[in-house]
Amino acid sequence: TRSGPTSNQRVLPFSARSHASRNSINFWLHEVWANVKPESAALLCEESCFSQLDKLLAARGLGQRQSCTAFPGTGYLLVYTDTASGRHATVHVQTKPPFPVLVINVVQPGDQSQLGYITTKVLEELREEVKVLLKCKPFTTKRLPVISHGTEYSCYFPTVDDRWSEYDFDKLVFEQDTPYQNVKIFHSQQYGNVLVLDDDINLAESDLPYTKAITGNGREDFTGKRVLILGGGDGGILRHLLEGKPKYVEMLEIDQVVIDQAIKHLRGCCGSAMDSLTGSNYNVRVEDCVPALHQHIKDGLKFDYIINDLTAIPISTSAKGDFWDFMRLILSLSMQVLAPNGKYFTQGNGIKAQSALKMYEGELAKLDDPVAFSKEVATVPSFQELWVFYEIWKKQ
Repeated sequence: TRSGPTSNQRVLPFSARSHASRNSINFWLHEVWANVKPESAALLCEESCFSQLDKLLAARGLGQRQSCTAFPGTGYLLVYTDTASGRHATVHVQTKPPFPVLVINVVQPGDQSQLGYITTKVLEELREEVKVLLKCKPFTTKRLPVISHGTEYSCYFPTVDDRWSEYDFDKLVFEQDTPYQNVKIFHSQQYGNVLVLDDDINLAESDLPYTKAITGNGREDFTGKRVLILGGGDGGILRHLLEGKPKYVEMLEIDQVVIDQAIKHLRGCCGSAMDSLTGSNYNVRVEDCVPALHQHIKDGLKFDYIINDLTAIPISTSAKGDFWDFMRLILSLSMQVLAPNGKYFTQGNGIKAQSALKMYEGELAKLDDPVAFSKEVATVPSFQELWVFYEIWKKQ
């Protein structure tokens, strides 16, 4: 899963999205923008254009223009307010070539039941009229999806390259701060229940492609093999491995809360695999994996497969800091308990995190035991971005 090293596992107003079911929405933010042809940019500096905007916004309940601030050679900022409804709008006008643009931001309070919402239809009409006013080319004006603020919980999570993804969460199923991390489980209409650790999307009931990718995507035969799972508290990997008739599977997960709530709320991931934490050919140990790995080294135990489900590769400008130190420690200890012909599987990070992936591959080259590796890219539904996975083995 995608958690950090400390976890050791690491008519509806806008459309029939989950917004309508959320509680305590303080305000909505809408945006309409228009790219203006360079030859039409002069329109953005004319008072007649501003007067037309005044009429368009007033007709949609956004009040009167309160100010117009000029930024010489760059553009303008216009502010509109409607005190009766609490709505306001800002119009940002960028006149500087090569891409003149006009952006309208509309804010309305969440409780507009007595005043009427500014609906998607109204905003689409505004976008179309702005397009005509500014003589824009087709498909160069947009109405962006609404952003909600002040909700009971946030549905916005960043991708590895700092773009925002909005999830269709309609219920916070569980939340608790444990000694190791903040644990949340949301319900999603698309993905089922979703495990979120320290505000990082970890795994959803829809995410079998993750489990398959981190176990070799069907290339491996686990029959009669000894397998070690590091992390994996959602139980998805354990369930998948037990279907392959291994000789023995040991799972090291530090957070009992993650296991307990996975059993209760993530049945789509773990099935019945963790209903008992011990079985004829498996053992789930609730403890820190680092002392356990040291003990395995001392006892001379070897595993045919090690599946590291602790954390994604850190994203940083250099391979330094606690996150990287933790990753190097796990790699070093794991290689010492991996059988000579064994394989080590782990996630990398998002495909856009190329610098971090290259730094990780550089760390592989520094291991005491020379290793080779391959990698593949998988589409994990709830991640909403392509994800890289590694298969690592010792050179003979």
